[in-house]
Amino acid sequence: MSAVLTPPSISAEDYLTHERSALSKSEFHDGQIIAMTGSSRKHNVIALNIAADLRSQLKKRPCEAYINDMRVKALNANNYYYPDIAVVCGTPQFAEDAYMDTLLNPSVIIEVLSPSTEAYDRGEKFARYRKIDSLQAYVLVAQDQVMIERYERLGDVWQLTETVDLNGSVNLACIDCTLSLAEVYDKVFDGEEQGA
Repeated sequence: MSAVLTPPSISAEDYLTHERSALSKSEFHDGQIIAMTGSSRKHNVIALNIAADLRSQLKKRPCEAYINDMRVKALNANNYYYPDIAVVCGTPQFAEDAYMDTLLNPSVIIEVLSPSTEAYDRGEKFARYRKIDSLQAYVLVAQDQVMIERYERLGDVWQLTETVDLNGSVNLACIDCTLSLAEVYDKVFDGEEQGA
C-alpha cells in the first residue's frame, strides 16, 4: 500500500517573501504554491485588447486597471492570485506592507480561459474571488471561440450572462464600461476559422 504525500503547507508570509524574489510568478492556494505557466498568443492578444479598451474607457475616471502582474488577495481567504485583468474604481487598497503589490479591493476581475486552467478558474478560484467584498463582476473570456461569460453580483447571488455574438457586447455596469466582442477578439482568429 502506498501513501499519498501532500506537500507541506507554507505560510502566506513565506509565500510573499518567496514570490517577491522569484524569477517567475506563482499563486498561493491554501498553503500551497502553484507555479504559473506561460500564455498562448491568443491569450495575450485577448488580454491586451481588453486592457487597452478598458484603459480608454477609464482614462479620465477614478479607476485603475491592472494587467496580470497585480496580485489580488481576498481578506477572508488565505489565497493570492494573479488575474489576467483587475479593475478597481475608487481608492485602491493594498495589503499592509511597503510593496503595494497586493490589491485587496478589485471591482472587476477578468480571466482569459486556458485549457489547463479553465476548471480552476470556474471552480476553486471563483469560489475564493467571491469572498472579496468589493468584487461586483467576474468575467471569463474563451480563447478558442467567441464567448464571454459575465458573473455579476446581485446582493448574495451571482447572475450569469453569456455572450457569443461577435457583434455583441458585455456591460460592466459596476465600472460603467462595455466590452465589445469585436474589440476583445480583434486579430485573435486571423488566418483560421473561428473556433479552430
